Amino acid sequence: MELYGLMNCDTCRKALKALPRARLVDVRAEGVPEAVMQAARDRFGDRLVNRASTTWRNLDDTQRARPAGELLAEHPALMKRPLIVDGDAMWLGWTAETRSGLGLE
Repeated sequence: MELYGLMNCDTCRKALKALPRARLVDVRAEGVPEAVMQAARDRFGDRLVNRASTTWRNLDDTQRARPAGELLAEHPALMKRPLIVDGDAMWLGWTAETRSGLGLE
């Protein structure tokens, strides 16, 4: 199980603590493999972009209008976190729905 996020993200640390067999992949340091990113874009679409982030707020309207794939390639911290991948299964965010899907609630 891979947990894509940021090492200093409180939400990612909570998820990692609840998922001891997961490996945290820091998206700033290691990036997200293109196959994983493409599968996430296919599954989650624009929800993959965290529009509540500081990074998003610092983008101008022209940058915000760019496709999600381009934005995420240029600004990996813009991805909603965590992205949890276990085989073919994927979850986005640390929501009650995610925890339920992982058998934690």
